[in-house]
Amino acid sequence: MMDDNNFEHLTFQNLNCEIHYWYQKGSDNKWVIFLHGAGIDHEMFLEQYKIFDPTYHLIAWDARGHGLSTLKEGQRFCFEDMVSDLKKLYKIYGIDEAVLIGQSMGGNLAQEIAYHYPEYISKLILIDCTNNTGKLTRLEKSMLKCSNFLFHCYPWKQLINQSSEACGTTDYVKEYVKVCFYRIEKETFIDIMMSLTGCLKEDKEFRFRHPVLLLCGEEDKLGNIKKVMQTWAKSDPNCTFHMIEDAGHNSNQDQPEVVNKLIIKFLADDSRSDIPFY
Repeated sequence: MMDDNNFEHLTFQNLNCEIHYWYQKGSDNKWVIFLHGAGIDHEMFLEQYKIFDPTYHLIAWDARGHGLSTLKEGQRFCFEDMVSDLKKLYKIYGIDEAVLIGQSMGGNLAQEIAYHYPEYISKLILIDCTNNTGKLTRLEKSMLKCSNFLFHCYPWKQLINQSSEACGTTDYVKEYVKVCFYRIEKETFIDIMMSLTGCLKEDKEFRFRHPVLLLCGEEDKLGNIKKVMQTWAKSDPNCTFHMIEDAGHNSNQDQPEVVNKLIIKFLADDSRSDIPFY
């Protein structure tokens, strides 16, 4: 677990789960919240924490069902519960708005907040995630319907190995993913993956009301992510897209220097969308 002395390891209770998170106090009213991907934990952003100066408040969690935030026996993972968890964090610290940095599942969660609570967000950084409001093809819809059955048919060890290969191009990332996945049960992982489908809702009219940075690993072969992210910015003027070379699904871990430079540049741009909130 994170051993940076600048971060305080804390917990809060919500919906029958103890959520573990790490908080670094900042001097200004500037907040960044990190939301990791499915099956892993807060340590996936270790290289990104370093780029923020002491003026920023930083928060990173182990989402429910992940890392130290284990579910109680018999408790099922629910995507909507994560939305409630994140809203509670906002309430605990009295956060008006924050930069959300979400990878994969974390990106889906960030989009869900942007969709229902746009006033909570100043900017979004979405890393290797699909579009919650995009249109799915018939084949993609069919694959989603079959995915529960397919996940259960897969031997757990084989699923972990294939997932680690898809997530990283570097040995470090592949090993990190394996270690994280072995901490959770197969049934919990399947619950997580199936629950994520609940955030998908076709909405042709939706546009982000704040600047969004889209990042995708060139070697990301999971689902429709690469295809979707390449075309996303063309349909939404508030989005800026960058392909990360020599990177897999966890592109911020495979190529942290490249990703960090893009994040720094994006956050330094003071331009804001002038589309009003409703």
